[in-house]
Order: sequence, then structure tokens, then C-alpha cells
Amino acid sequence: MTRVLIPTGALGLGYDRAALSRGIANRPDIIAVDGGSTDSGPSYLGRGVSKYSRTSTKAEWRGLMQARAEAGVPLVIGTAGTCGADSAVDWLLEITREIAAETGQTLRVATLKSGQSAAAVKAALAEGRIAPLFPAPDISEALIDACSNIVALAGAEQIAGALATGADIVIAGRTTDTAIIAALPLVSGDHPGACWHGAKIGECGAIATTQPATGVIQIDFDATGFTMEPMALTAAATPYTVSAHMLYENSDPFVLHEPGGHLDVTGARYTALDARRVRVEGSEWIKGDYTVKLEGARVAGYQTVALALLRDRRYVRHAREWAADVQARVAAQIVERMGLAPEDFTLELRLIGMDATLGPLENRTTTPVEVGVLGIVTCPTEAQAAEAGKMLNPYLLHHALTENEPMPTFAFPFSPAEMQRGALYEFCLNHVMRLDDPMSAFRLDVHEVGHG
Repeated sequence: MTRVLIPTGALGLGYDRAALSRGIANRPDIIAVDGGSTDSGPSYLGRGVSKYSRTSTKAEWRGLMQARAEAGVPLVIGTAGTCGADSAVDWLLEITREIAAETGQTLRVATLKSGQSAAAVKAALAEGRIAPLFPAPDISEALIDACSNIVALAGAEQIAGALATGADIVIAGRTTDTAIIAALPLVSGDHPGACWHGAKIGECGAIATTQPATGVIQIDFDATGFTMEPMALTAAATPYTVSAHMLYENSDPFVLHEPGGHLDVTGARYTALDARRVRVEGSEWIKGDYTVKLEGARVAGYQTVALALLRDRRYVRHAREWAADVQARVAAQIVERMGLAPEDFTLELRLIGMDATLGPLENRTTTPVEVGVLGIVTCPTEAQAAEAGKMLNPYLLHHALTENEPMPTFAFPFSPAEMQRGALYEFCLNHVMRLDDPMSAFRLDVHEVGHG
């Protein structure tokens, strides 16, 4: 039997310290935590940075390093620094060194880097080892060269290789969310279907319980299945909360694809052992080709944003017509005065409080007290985006509904009203790469930390 303690769905989200202490008292074999995902968009991978504050990350990581020292078991994190880029691995390694020095810990730390060079990906493309997922843009050498960062998602084999170094801590770049949980149970000989299924259920910590914010859960893997138990005394796992998590970020509620095969939970049985624990058996692991998913991000332009507030009741009632007129006039100016073709830039005015989220799909028509007008200009260069934003500024401040009325003045919450967002990134790879050797696309290094 292998006991995995999962303290939270992602480092930086926080966790219940009392629940973590109860988990440590239960003597886990490993502590596994996710460090990120693509949920927050492509900018973090594009820039190779974390979305979470360094201060919060360090505070939470310190608590997990102390828990690891108390338990005397490995601590592993996957997709370090939100995006799992090589620079994010280095960032968390630096934090680990600082904490080790401050707490007097001496550690063996393994880093597993997932970054892919453009040359390596282009070689794989030429060899026919890259295939698209749906949906995926057409891939080319030019697209690959345009990526600021490309990562491959490591699986259980790469995590197992890092653990085999005898590391106290494993800091992994981009991994599948499940790999860090499944790796040790698989190496220990537990049921493969259960290893992958339990890892999927546990990937987000307590989200598969009645109290998701508590974070900490424990999963026991064995020869026939797995048992899940939340560590917060007020939280419970039920057959419903556990089975429902197969729907989370997964297009098929019964099948989950991973490097080297796929999980099939069609025959899984979910049994409540008591009011807080669930037992699962019947999951199957089906072996297949060894492929790893590729993710890449590139610069898609540069953005300037501006925000104005409408409170005049007449303008609030006619906000859509007003915004459409502003948009048409400013777009025409950009073409005429900046020399950009219409297809070279985008100009959006989103009406916050009316339909900024759903746009034309919005079906509620109540009149709000005020409307926030969010202007978004995207251009090929940063200077062009800044210039276009300044063209938008006076319209957001003073544009009238008709020519035969006094000039209005609306509210800018900031000065200057326009803000430079810098580079706008987009995901541009959604492909898999076939590997003959699971470690061939990854780099494993061992660091002795805190040894003076």
C-alpha cells in the first residue's frame, strides 16, 4: 500500500495547516502538490513566470518543506511556477535554497526540466513524431520558432526517475497533473488503473470533497483500488464528489489520456466506507504509444487597455449604440492616421455590467446603475498599441450620443486612463510528440542544497 498526501490543488492557493498536520501524523509515503496549469492563460508560459506571488509561494513551500522534514518522506511538485517552464523550475529552486538556509535543512533536490528547444521540436516534426490534438493550429517550423517557450508534459516515468535519485524534494517542470501522484504507487506495484484514477481524483486536492477550500486529502493505493479521505475533519468524500471529478477539465468522463496509455473508468465502483471515506475499484489502465503533450506560447501582438465609467442614465440605456459608434470612429482613425490595415489590429469595447462576459449570448436585459467600458486595443507593436490607446482616450472621456447635444464627461478611474499591457501571448501548440525513450525529452539534475 502507498499513501500519498496532497496538501492543496496548487501551491499558492493555501491549505489547512491543521489538516496538513493530521495528514503528516498518518505517516504518508510521499507528499505531492501541483504547481500550476494552463487555467490562467498563455502569458505565464509565454513569459516563463509564476502567476502566484513569490512571498505567498515561499510561505506555503516553507510549510511543506517543514512537513516533509517531519515526515521524512519525499516532497514532489509538478508544473512548478504555474507554467512549468525551465525558468520557473529555477525560480522555485532558488526559493528552496533560501528556505533551506533559513531553516538549517540539508537536502538533495532533483530538478526535472520539461523545456523543449525549437531545434528538437523541429527535428521531431521532420521525423513524423508530432501529431495534432483537437483543436490544434497547423504546425510549421516558423510557428515553432515563434514560440518563446515550449514544454512537454512529463508523465509518471519521469517523476519516478527523479525519485530514484534519492531526492528529498523533486521540483518538476511541466507535468500532467496526475503524474506526481501516480508515480510512486506505480513504482510500488499498486494497481495501475487505481494509480491513475486516484491521481486524477486527487489532482486538485480537496476539490473532490464537500469542502474544496480545505485543500488536504490522503489517498491510499493498493493492489485492487484506492481509498480517498479528506484530512479536514469537517470535510467528506462521497461517491458523488469523487466520481464527479472525472468530468473536471476532461472531455470524456470515462477516459483520461496520459503518456504511455489511457485510463478507462467505465467499470469503476465507488463505495462509501463511512461518512468521510470513499473506496474505488474497477478502473483499468490500457497501455499505448508513449507520447507527451506539447504546449507552446508565442507573442500575438501588444495591448493597451483603458477603462471609463458611464453613470448618466441616458448613456447607460444606450451604452451599446454609444460603444459601437466610438469603436467605428476610432478604428477608422487608426487606419487613416496610423496606416494600419483593418486586419492588422483589433479594437474592442466591452461593457462591464451589461454583457462583457457573454457578449451577444447574454440574454438578460436589465438596466444597470452604471456601466464600465473596457477598451482593448491590440496592435503588432507596443508603440502602435500605445498610440492607438491614446486615440481611444478622448472618445471614452467626451463622446456624445448625437451631434446635437452638449459634450458629456465620463469618469476615468485612473490617470493616465490607458495602460500598457505589453505583449499579448497565445497558445499555439496543442500536439503530442512520440518518444522512444520517456526520458529523452527531459533533463534531470541533482542539487545538494543547504550544505554550506
